[in-house]
Amino acid sequence: MTEADVRKQIIAHCLMMNENGLNQGVAGNISVRLGDRMLITPTSIAYDKLVPEDIVTMRFDGEYGAWEGPRPPSSEWRFHLDIMLSRPDVGAIVHSHPMYCTSIAITRRAIPACHYMIAAFGGTDVRCADYATYGTKELSINALKALENRSACLLANHGAISTGHDLQNAMWRAVELEAIAQQYFNALLMGGPVILSDEVMEETRIKGFSSNYAGQNAPSKNNA
Repeated sequence: MTEADVRKQIIAHCLMMNENGLNQGVAGNISVRLGDRMLITPTSIAYDKLVPEDIVTMRFDGEYGAWEGPRPPSSEWRFHLDIMLSRPDVGAIVHSHPMYCTSIAITRRAIPACHYMIAAFGGTDVRCADYATYGTKELSINALKALENRSACLLANHGAISTGHDLQNAMWRAVELEAIAQQYFNALLMGGPVILSDEVMEETRIKGFSSNYAGQNAPSKNNA
């Protein structure tokens, strides 16, 4: 895939993010690894107004925070860049403010193993990172901690981060995480979920659901 293709793919997934209800307005952001640099959405521009040339370039081996493009990068560039630098397995990042993930994040709780598909995020829960002001280094540090051995996390009073080996994989995780968050939210209203044991989750992991699970090949809840 050429750089031009990647830029178009980022815009397409931004539009998809809003169409799927994962995001609203100009909130949220997407980044993709491309060799020795990261491509990331610019700050404060409606996704339907984006053109490929607006996507910002940030090099991994250059001055920290330096960028190239007609517009500045997303205000959340720090955690995008820091995740890419510390996690070579991550090829793309989707950050969004979906209704149910964010509602749970406002309570500052993790999503436990209420469904076996939690294993697709690398463990027995999806953690909630401690609160820090958006766009800060502190938020990046908190997100990295919550993402240890995980492919997604919530951000306290903020939203969610999903990662993947490519953008399709990261977006699949973002959609799946919001679905599970809604199920967990509804279960809490009904008296609380029954949480699956570590042994059950390990059995699920052995069957193929792991932090490297390819979303495009994932069985749906209707046929799994």
